[in-house]
Amino acid sequence: MARFPKASRRWLPALCIFLASSTVLIGAVAARAGEFGSNDLALLERLTWGVNASSAEHLRALGTERWLQEQLHPAANAALPDTAKAQIEAMADVHKFPFDIAVAFDAQAKSANQVADPDQRRAAQQVFQQAMNDRAKQAAARTILRALYAPDQVRERMTWFWFNHFNVHQYKANIRILVGDYEDRAIRPFALGKFRDLLAATLHHPAMLRYLDNADNAAGHLNENYAREIMELHTMGVGSGYSQADVEALAKILTGVGIDTKPEDPKLKPELQSQLVREGAFEFNPARHDYSDKTFLGHAIKGRGLAEVDEALDILVHHPATAAHVSRQIATYFVSDNPPDSLVQKMAQTFKTTDGDIAAVLATMVHAPEFIASLKPGMKFKDPVQYVLSAVRLAYDDKVILNTLPIQSWLNRLSEGLFNHDTPDGYSMISASWNGPGQMMVRFEIARQIGSGSSGLFKPDMPNAADQPAFPLIANSLYFNGLRQTLGPTTLAALDQAVSPQDWNTLFLSSPEFMR
Repeated sequence: MARFPKASRRWLPALCIFLASSTVLIGAVAARAGEFGSNDLALLERLTWGVNASSAEHLRALGTERWLQEQLHPAANAALPDTAKAQIEAMADVHKFPFDIAVAFDAQAKSANQVADPDQRRAAQQVFQQAMNDRAKQAAARTILRALYAPDQVRERMTWFWFNHFNVHQYKANIRILVGDYEDRAIRPFALGKFRDLLAATLHHPAMLRYLDNADNAAGHLNENYAREIMELHTMGVGSGYSQADVEALAKILTGVGIDTKPEDPKLKPELQSQLVREGAFEFNPARHDYSDKTFLGHAIKGRGLAEVDEALDILVHHPATAAHVSRQIATYFVSDNPPDSLVQKMAQTFKTTDGDIAAVLATMVHAPEFIASLKPGMKFKDPVQYVLSAVRLAYDDKVILNTLPIQSWLNRLSEGLFNHDTPDGYSMISASWNGPGQMMVRFEIARQIGSGSSGLFKPDMPNAADQPAFPLIANSLYFNGLRQTLGPTTLAALDQAVSPQDWNTLFLSSPEFMR
């Protein structure tokens, strides 16, 4: 068991209570949460990256239904606070396209590898690797800043969900330099739109094509990785009726879909030149495509090039299993580890009748009695990303942090680092993956860091930077007019024993109620 500093040992009794009740919420909740309605606070906590004073005031001003419509149909570019926007604008490559980014890094790698002196070559290669690592850290910083401060919170929650659903791992090949663009251009713009558009955007992005090896998929040299995961994870789901023959057919359909960062077009026979498609780093190379006719999920598909891919995507999106699988995944994310079948069926029906409109599926979910019933305390355990971001949002509200590296470090320690899941299935959304004693011990230590001071969040990541004054203020009007009424007697008794604001903050952020 980890040892805590002597000054922290007064917290250990409360920590023991916390660990013992990590999977069962202690105490009852008042039917009405004072000035802020308990259902409103629960809705905010469930659909956003965490309730705070400003979000609670905004919901109260609009009313629940108007707030929900604003969230499900946000402006295309909802404005971030100036301080957050300035941090993003200062990042390298933030406005560059994958083609230009990949070309620049390919040139840097080639230059480093050509250095004659072994020591200098190793140094140049280290500089190259560090540059790729920096791009991944900057991508994670953008994700965190938008999650903490974007007004379109439901879109940000769904951006994380869809990235996890269409997962890529940053440490494969050069994906570190592409992962930020993948989230910014292939995921976020479609997070509340049509599922068909989202699926196509991920298919056309070099991060996905590199991660699942479709860049190596060619006629006569089939690579089935991407074809298999599209059906098993992205659309229909395991056990939904597709066969190995369907995997092979889809792999053939996807032949020639890959990446090309060379400035010149590939050399092609005259009859194939009109079939070439290049969009940035994406390429459909007809010389690598299998033009045979295929049978995919019972549908005959004539061999004719890239149009086969569009036809296959239409078949997958409109398959009933896709509506059910995607709806169940969303319900698991927002409602419970085992969402009611009745809720999943309602969501799947909306998916089918609206041609995969994600916002409409979410509206069906939120208005369903099964979702409303799930808002009672203790129903949904926070995964690490939700826990850390909700803690920072509550602690500092709209005061913009100046350094996301502490948050990136906390998420890595909690085993849910951004862009860091190495297999295509993404991180688990099930409580049992995150509520073990080891996880809880780390959460308590992070709660202490967030609750005791700024923890480096307000010290810019640059040489000789000064740590800006900041202190977490959790015992505010939102607490006394709402959150306090959601706490059980054991947690209230523990908070009453706090000997300082730091103690109090730590105990609140590590309470069983805040875990859910």
